[in-house]
Order: sequence, then structure tokens, then C-alpha cells
Amino acid sequence: MAKLRGEGSRGEEILFDWNTVEKVGPISRVPIQFLDETLCDGIRSPSVVDPSLDDKIRLLHLMDDLGIDVADLGHPGAKERQFDDVVRLAREAVDSKLAIRPACAARVFFPDTQPILEVSQKVGVEIEVLTLIPASPIRSYVSDKDIEDLLRLSSETIDLAVRNGLPCTVVLEDMTRARPETLDPLIRHAIGHGARRICVADSTGHATPDGLRRLINFIRNVVRGAGAEISLDWHGHNDRGLAVTNSLYAIEAGCDRIHGTACGIGVRAGNAALDQILLNLKLLGEIDNDLGKLLAYCHVASSATRFPIPPNYPLAGRDAFRTASGEHAEAIRKALHKGDEWLADRIYSGVPAGAFGREQEIDIGLMSDEANVVFWLEKRGFEVEPMVVNGLLALAKQGDRVLEESEVYAAIDDIRRKQGKPMN
Repeated sequence: MAKLRGEGSRGEEILFDWNTVEKVGPISRVPIQFLDETLCDGIRSPSVVDPSLDDKIRLLHLMDDLGIDVADLGHPGAKERQFDDVVRLAREAVDSKLAIRPACAARVFFPDTQPILEVSQKVGVEIEVLTLIPASPIRSYVSDKDIEDLLRLSSETIDLAVRNGLPCTVVLEDMTRARPETLDPLIRHAIGHGARRICVADSTGHATPDGLRRLINFIRNVVRGAGAEISLDWHGHNDRGLAVTNSLYAIEAGCDRIHGTACGIGVRAGNAALDQILLNLKLLGEIDNDLGKLLAYCHVASSATRFPIPPNYPLAGRDAFRTASGEHAEAIRKALHKGDEWLADRIYSGVPAGAFGREQEIDIGLMSDEANVVFWLEKRGFEVEPMVVNGLLALAKQGDRVLEESEVYAAIDDIRRKQGKPMN
């Protein structure tokens, strides 16, 4: 049997893991890094609010706790409040001796880049400049900019950052819809002017795994042809629902730094969900980051931006480890009766809830069986009485949804009252 990463012989005995079949090594030959876009790209979503400064600071600390390497602190050229917040966040990182490094995004215009230099000088910290260059023909057509315009503007921005001792990453926007004959000179030009990284930006969520492989292979060939040592980022969006999947494929194709946001917030269908990327890489054994605060990261981001986490959202969603199915409840209950919480946490779950601060939950509803009711009662310390079990199951079968906890408690009291027994 293929070994289940991190589970040892216990996993080998009762689980077969196709994810590791024919896998001969890690998906990346270099350490995987992460850049968090929650405080910049994330809050561009029309359905969120710009978090308070206190919430931004809390999120910055949680990013650091999770081992995220770089945080995009915002867009200091956008307005005065954004500038002040970026200054405060950069100072927090310095004063609290956080390992996370600051970055800021800027369009290829002096007025966007200059405020980043001012923040860097004001706080006394190196801030990575993420300079955004439209690369696709559709963007160029709308903006009336040809390749010569793009080369001139990019050189001005990159040179400004490099002259001031700041690392510069060139983000080629809409790269997954750009022509090779445009990408080649833009990449070579960026390398020639001192950019340290090229970011492959799937700005419209257009890419598929096959497409991104071909694109990244092309970029690597251009970089090799330029005789340069330069690293690649991946920045994905979720318009086709492929953002997390594409991020994993991008690592395998050669990108060593992955961008994302908490809970995937962002414009349109959102950005790649960084929490899901971290979760998957942890389960694959590709990173050893301590993800003990991953749930807190999701919940704080949701609360701070007032963006509700969908019930079925992986890990952090209300229903992620919750079932009202009789079949599922019976299997989980049998596993627990074997005294095996490890088994109960995996019998109907591809993510072990206990490893991330959650637990398996069983509710009572239309599709429930006796096992659901018994589990519910045992979990809360009730005596399992046939009249209560039958009464709750009959009540659930009459409805069209899962019973709320308050409804179950009220029903138990009602059943016991009718039987002349003391209420709990």
C-alpha cells in the first residue's frame, strides 16, 4: 500500500492513498514560499469592508504565526488612510520582530511607486515593490499602450525601486492570455533592469493546469535564455474554480512563491484561497508550517472584512465536519466505540478535523437514523432512553431540515414531561 504521509504504519494498514502513488519526491525542489494578498487584493472585493487597523494588525500576526513569508500590506498610493495603515503595519512588523516581510503593490507609474519608497524610509524597513504591468493584448488595446510604452513604463518603476535598494517583483498581469512575442521582451527587460522575481499572474482566472504548465515552461526557457537566476511567483484567481488546484500545479511547474488571500476573498470569484493551499500542502507533507492558527486566520479575516464563510467551505465552514446522515453517523459512532478517535476522524473525512482544531459533528435531521440521535445524546452526557431516541427521530422525520440544538433540548424536555419524568 502507498504510505499516507504523516500517518505511519497505522495509515498503511487501513487507508490507500492514491495521492502518493508513483510519487518519487516533493513537488518542489526548493522551499515553497507564500505571499498573502488579503490586505491588498483581497479587500478589492466589492463585498468586503476595509478592515480596521487593529484587525489588520491581528491578521498580520496570524500570517506570521502560520509561517507566511511575505504580506502585501496594501496600496499606499491609493489614499491617505491606506498610506497611514501601511506605515503602521510595517512598523508593527519591525517592532514585534515578525519574520514576515512587507511588500506593496504599485502600478507602473511614479505616483504609485513613490509612496512605497516613503513608507520604507519612514519606517526604516525594506519593502518589496510588486510592480503591475499589463501583459495581454486585450489590456494593451484598452489602455492604448503598445510594447514600447510597457517597456518604458516598467523600466522607470523597476529602476526607481532598485536605485533605492528595494527588491522588485514584476507582476505581468493577465499573463495567461498574453502572447509569447510580448512576454519574451517584457521578461528580458525586467531581468535586465534588476527585477528579482517574475510573477505569473492569472488575473482573470483563465488558466487550466495544462495551460499554466505550458506558460511556465515558456517563461523558464526565456529566463534560461537570458542567462539569469530569477525566481517565479504564481498569482491565481478563481473565476473557473481552479485557483487552488492551479496553485499546486504552479509549484510543480516551477513557481516557488504562491500568492493568495484568506478565505479566497477578492474581486469577482476571488483569489486563490491561501488557507486551502496551506492545508493541502500540509496534508501532502510538502510543508512543515505550524497551522495551529489556520482556523483563527480564516475567522478573523471573515469578521474583519464582514465576509461570511460559506457553510461548506473547507476546514473553516460550519458544515466542513458536520453530517446529519444516518450512514455517516453510524460509521463514526462505531469507530468511537472501538476507542479509535483517529479512525472516527477519517472514516468520512479527507481532512482530519482534530489536526486543525475541529471535531466531527453529528446532527439530527430528515436523513438521520437512530445512530445520529444516540451520538447526539451521548456527546452531551444524556442517558440514552428509547422513548427519547424514538421521539427525537420522529420529530426529525417530520421536518425538512436539521434540528437546531435548542429544538432538540426542548423536544427532550417535552418527551420526558409527557412520560411523567423529571426534565433535564
